[in-house]
Order: sequence, then structure tokens, then C-alpha cells
Amino acid sequence: MSPTTTSLRSLSFSLYASSNSNPSPSPIEIRQLLSSSNRFYGLSSSSLTTSSPIGNLVFSSRKQFLSVKVQALAAETEQPKWWERKAGPNMIDITSTEQFLNALKDAGERLVIVDFYGTWCGSCRAMFPKLCKTAKEHPEILFLKVNFDENKSLCKSLNVKVLPYFHFYSGADGQVESFSCSLAKFQKLREAIERHNVGSFSDISSSASEKVEDSSE
Repeated sequence: MSPTTTSLRSLSFSLYASSNSNPSPSPIEIRQLLSSSNRFYGLSSSSLTTSSPIGNLVFSSRKQFLSVKVQALAAETEQPKWWERKAGPNMIDITSTEQFLNALKDAGERLVIVDFYGTWCGSCRAMFPKLCKTAKEHPEILFLKVNFDENKSLCKSLNVKVLPYFHFYSGADGQVESFSCSLAKFQKLREAIERHNVGSFSDISSSASEKVEDSSE
């Protein structure tokens, strides 16, 4: 995840301006603060009167002393970009051909679904939440995410030319299916899972049965 950063765009201040004479009695709320050449912009007064207009304030560090009291600071947390999000431990980002091959090898008889996507691809982004939901519904399936732009040689060797694109791998059978799929045709991906995920469900059922037998003994 991206680190937490604080942005000046969301700062909210109360500015108390004072000079060598009398301080301004009314706080000026700054909705948006930008600094450039010792001048402040984006000021709005919540309680200005004709006797204390903004025009009377000279925002120059050389001519006037400003006492600034921070009343509130809204921390802006940068959310991860859509393609950086993961549905869980069964969703892995692939960064190299070697990692891709090792992931398939380590998966054993487990069904593997590879999502080839582009960060600029609108269809990829639209269907990604659905893909994450499907990954959560099927923890027995391994989902691999391959960024097209960062793995062009791998995508070229696998003949991936359209995005989003999906490959299905199943143990010793290797690649069992591949196709392009948009959000409108997401059912196509669900149907492919039903066709190729039989072995995984059988393994889970067998493991569950063995646990029941062990507990009964």
C-alpha cells in the first residue's frame, strides 16, 4: 500500500492576523491554502465586516507579522490504485516470467486463473472489483495478476494481444482455456471456473471428510 501522506489541499486553518497596532478580532478560515512567493491565496472570511476587509490585510512576510494557529488538520490518506488492490492471499502480482513459472509450478493441481490487464484499460478496471469478489468466493483458486506494460515479453510469448485477457491452468493439463472477457460478459469467466474447478472442489471435500473421520475416531 502507498504510504500515508498529508496534503495541503485539505488543510483547514484559522488565521489570526496582527500588525504592530491592533490584532484582527475575527478569525479567517482558510479552506484551501497555497503558498507562492510569500503570498497566500484561497482565503475566505467567515465573519468579515466592513471595518476589517481582507483588502486591509497585507500578506507579506516583510511588511506584516502573521500569527497562524492551526485549528484542524485533515490527513489525506492516499488509497492504493485500483490495480494494486488484492482480494486476499490467493491473489498474487506477477512481476517477472520466472515468478510466473514458479507460481504455476507451486500451484500443483490447484486451478490457476491469470488476469492480464493494463492500468490504462477501462474494461480491466471496470471488471476488477468483480474479479476480486470471485477470488474471495473461491479461496481454493490461485489468481495471478500480470501487468501488460511491465511484462510485455511474457505477454507476447503467451500471445496476449487483447485486454483484459484470461488464461486458465490446471495442474498437469497445463493451459486449459484462454479468452478475452469484459464486465458485460463476466458470466463467461464464471462458467469457465465451473468447468475447470471440479478437481479443486473434490480435494476440498475429501479433506473435509478426512477431518470428520479423524474427529470421530
